[in-house]
Amino acid sequence: MLEVLILSPLALGWVAWIAARGEMVFLTDTSVTVLMLLAGVVTAVPLMLYANGAKLLRLSTIGILQYIAPTMILLTAVFVFGEPFGTARAIAFPMIWAALLIYTGSMLRRKPG
Repeated sequence: MLEVLILSPLALGWVAWIAARGEMVFLTDTSVTVLMLLAGVVTAVPLMLYANGAKLLRLSTIGILQYIAPTMILLTAVFVFGEPFGTARAIAFPMIWAALLIYTGSMLRRKPG
């Protein structure tokens, strides 16, 4: 919310400048306006659901989810959309997962009973 409050004056100034130049599409073209409003809903609803669900989880579980989500995005990008998987990524990706395995292993060893 703080980011939105800080950036709102700049965004409103930009919108006013675009409107003054006659280049405003939002609120002038119905289909664009509807799509932009729906884009906000499609973005906000999953984030709100995730935030509410995260309150019920342990921090370690949320931490693992923070690794799984980017991995799924990477796999989708490479195998579905054909993104190149260069040498730097081929080196970094296993290192990230190795660190995650080390962290998980140490966490499991410390777990009582």
